[in-house]
Amino acid sequence: MRFGVLGTGMVGQTLAGKLVSLGHEVKMGARQAGNEKAQAWVASAGPSASAGSFAEAARFAEIVINATAGAWSLEALTAAGAENLAGKILIDVANPIAPNSGMPPQLSFCNSDSLAERIQRTFPASRVVKTLNTVNAAVMVNPALVPGRHHMFLCGDDATAKSEVAALLVSFGWPPESLIDLGGISNARGTEMYLALWLRLWGVLGSSPFNIRVVSNDF
Repeated sequence: MRFGVLGTGMVGQTLAGKLVSLGHEVKMGARQAGNEKAQAWVASAGPSASAGSFAEAARFAEIVINATAGAWSLEALTAAGAENLAGKILIDVANPIAPNSGMPPQLSFCNSDSLAERIQRTFPASRVVKTLNTVNAAVMVNPALVPGRHHMFLCGDDATAKSEVAALLVSFGWPPESLIDLGGISNARGTEMYLALWLRLWGVLGSSPFNIRVVSNDF
């Protein structure tokens, strides 16, 4: 399958590398073709890897992953082009961290809206699925880094898109029983607001490869 990973940072490179290792073709998107970090990733990732602009990556892809900084995600996706995103699954893994908000950082918006909802409203022809934004990049692609059973959330308005994303997560190593479908895209408000707790846990634990387990009669 062909993936377009928008974003050249640690999250984008980690996800893109995992996809290549699983046999997918991946084009990493940046603001401009020829981005130095993207080119370095391509050189290390092998023949199934390529790079280009946001628009080129989105046009190439069957599935697009938004791994850009959340504060700039709408700008990046606009540059990718609505026509290149239309009809495609758009996996949003970003959190809308406010620039220059100090430590621990704050969200640009929450409670009554979420980044995933804003993306879905802006690109109504895309099928947005929110997931993976509640763990660090290493755990996203290797959940076994956290011992024992723990959970990953996903949400979105398109049931078929969520099923396809769930299958992708399983290929990353997430057991099917570890996936919790929260329902529609508005539930991204909850997973994005979890960032505040995640950051404080990171500070207490002194390490970022961790996750949470939901304990109830159903899990």
